[in-house]
Amino acid sequence: MNKTLIVSMETYLRQVKSWSFIVLVLSPFILLAISLGIGYTSATSSSDQQRIAVISDQPALRKQFIKANRDDVKSSVTTETAARKSVSKNNLSGYLVLSADKQKVTGVYHSGDSLGSGMRTKINVFLAQTQQQLNLANAKLSTKQATALAVQPAFKQKIQTKHGGANLAKTISFWVLVFMIYMILITYSSVTAQEIASEKGTKVMEIIFSSTKASKYFVGKILGVFGVILTQIVVYIVGGYGFFEIAMHLDNIKQLISDNQTLVNDVIKNMLGINLLFVFLGVIIYTIISAFSGALVAKAEDAPKAAQPAIYLSMIAFFLTMPFQSNSDAVISKILSYVPFFSPYFMPMRIINDNASGVEVSISLAILVISIGLLTWYIGQIYEGLILQTDDTSFWKRLRRGLSYQK
Repeated sequence: MNKTLIVSMETYLRQVKSWSFIVLVLSPFILLAISLGIGYTSATSSSDQQRIAVISDQPALRKQFIKANRDDVKSSVTTETAARKSVSKNNLSGYLVLSADKQKVTGVYHSGDSLGSGMRTKINVFLAQTQQQLNLANAKLSTKQATALAVQPAFKQKIQTKHGGANLAKTISFWVLVFMIYMILITYSSVTAQEIASEKGTKVMEIIFSSTKASKYFVGKILGVFGVILTQIVVYIVGGYGFFEIAMHLDNIKQLISDNQTLVNDVIKNMLGINLLFVFLGVIIYTIISAFSGALVAKAEDAPKAAQPAIYLSMIAFFLTMPFQSNSDAVISKILSYVPFFSPYFMPMRIINDNASGVEVSISLAILVISIGLLTWYIGQIYEGLILQTDDTSFWKRLRRGLSYQK
C-alpha cells in the first residue's frame, strides 16, 4: 500500500507542478478577471457620462430628487454654469433644472442628446409625486380624505415553475454540464494516455515491476491522476465562488443577477450535488480507458495517438445527448443513463429535466462505481503484459496479447 501511495503522490505532484496544469487551471480565471476588469473599467469611465446634474434654487427639492435617484446624479455639480461645462466636455449626459411655486412643479432637461427612457421615467415619477404632494397641500383635505387618496394598487407575480425561466435554467444547466464533462474528459484522456505511454519500452519499468506488483503501480498512477482531477474541480468551485462574490460588488452585474435570481439559483443547483459526482466519476472511467490505451501503444513516440479511443468514445456520448436534450425521458435515453460510459452524460440530463427518480439515480451511480472498480482491477492484473510489450505490431494484435496475458 505504501508503494501505491508513493506512486500516486509522485504522479500527482509531477502533474500539479507542470506548467500545462497551471495554465489549464488558471486560464479560465484569467479570462474572467480580464472580462470583469474591462467591464468594471468601462462602467467606471462611462458612469459620469450616463449621469446627470440637478440644478435648483430650492435646496430641499434638489435634495429630494438626489435622494430618490442617487446613482443617476452627479451631486458635486451644483450650478448651471458648471453643468453646461461638464456636458460640453462629455462628462455628463445632461442636467435637469427643477423649480416649483405654490401651484406647479417644473423640470427642464438640457442635453445634446435625447433623454433615455429609463431616466425619463424616473424624472416623470418624481415630478408626479412632488406635484401630487403640492396638490394635496393646496386642496387642504381632511386626514380621512388624504388617507383615501393615498391608497396604492397591488401587483403580484405568480411564476409557473415548470415553464419559462425553469426551462431556460434546464437548458443552460444541460449545456454547461455537458461541455464541462466533455472538455475535462478530452484534457485528462490525453494527459493520462501520454503519462502511461511515455513509460513504454523503458528499462525502468522492468526494475519497478521487480520491486512491486504491476497492479499496485497502475492503481497508484490512476489515483495520482484522480487527485489532479479532483484538485482542478475544487479549484474551479472555490475560484468560481470567489469570482461570483467579486461580481456581486459590481453594480451592473449585481443588478443583472438580482433580476434573474431564480434562474441563477436553478442553474447552480443543477450544477452541484449529484450531477457533479457523475461528472467526476465519468472523468475517472474515461481516464482508466485512456490509461489502458496508453499502455497499448507500440512505443513512447506514439503517445499522442494513445488517447484517441477514449476521445472518440466520449465524442460519441457527447453528440448522442444532443437529440435527447428536450426528450430525456425517451427509451434510448433511459437505457444509456445506466451504461457506464454514457451515464455521466445521460443521467445528469435526466436529473436536470426531473425524469429520474432517486432509485434510478442510485442504480446508475452504483453501476458506474462498480464498473470503475472492476475495470481498474482487471487492467491492473494485465498491466505488466501491456506496458512491457515493445513489438511494433498492429493495435489489435497487441490488444489480444495484452488481454490474454497471465502472470
